Amino acid sequence: MDSVVVNHIVKTYGDVRALTDISLTVEAGELFGLIGPDGAGKTTLFRILTTLLLPDSGSALVCGLDVAKDWREIRTRVGYMPGRFSLYQDLSVEENLSFFATVFNTTVKENYDLIRDIYVQIEPFKNRRAGKLSGGMKQKLALCCALIHRPDVLLLDEPTTGVDPVSRVEFWDMLDRLKKQGIGILVSTPYMDEASRCDRIALMRDGRCFTTGSPGHVCQSFQKLVYSVRSANMYKLLADVRSWPGTYACYTFGDSHHLTLKDDAPNLENLETCLKEKGHTDVLLNPVKPGVEDCFMELGAN
Repeated sequence: MDSVVVNHIVKTYGDVRALTDISLTVEAGELFGLIGPDGAGKTTLFRILTTLLLPDSGSALVCGLDVAKDWREIRTRVGYMPGRFSLYQDLSVEENLSFFATVFNTTVKENYDLIRDIYVQIEPFKNRRAGKLSGGMKQKLALCCALIHRPDVLLLDEPTTGVDPVSRVEFWDMLDRLKKQGIGILVSTPYMDEASRCDRIALMRDGRCFTTGSPGHVCQSFQKLVYSVRSANMYKLLADVRSWPGTYACYTFGDSHHLTLKDDAPNLENLETCLKEKGHTDVLLNPVKPGVEDCFMELGAN
């Protein structure tokens, strides 16, 4: 049975359409990523799947249960981490975990094997108030609380936002181990580099789902040539490359700019000559393989 099935979901807030005809499927034991910026509609979709909101139209199943009709049972089958830290800040680590176990009529001891690898990292701080934990430790505690009732589906809404890079990597390592236990995981993130850790991804923007597939498949579907461009004056370079007639799009990627060409673009020697005439020195222009971020920026260019 699929963990999550979403069929043509539409959700509006007044005149704002938050979700437009969203459809996707998350299989049991699959790590599925929703990739998109703030305002893409990711949180609205999570609230529908956790039975906190009803869609205007369309349907959604979680563990084969309808979000509109079977909300009580769905809430016992799902582990949810909202975008904001939502545990009790004045309770200790141990007290938060015990509280959530009690809510689901279970005990920490009964399901400890599921959270052991995560909990051992925060156990030295078990008597510390949750509000006094670091960002990475709060994240790990929230994940433990979401898992303590042994859910069939894990829904994580931007769990690594504002967390240091080391903790982000550790968190995704934890998700890799959890999916091997058959848990279907739907995770949203604005970080394009995290897309490669997912089995499949969906690129979202402005309430629409544009592309779905494995990260490799999404990148292979990118049809345009991509080049990395660098020079001594990177700020001026961006404006000058964008003004070149053969440029389809150009965006900053780390320490370089990624240039995609129009189908009828002139020879690249024309670009190099143009840049030198504009005073650029040490121009480096090299072909690169498109990544998920290139694919996502292509959506913005259309």
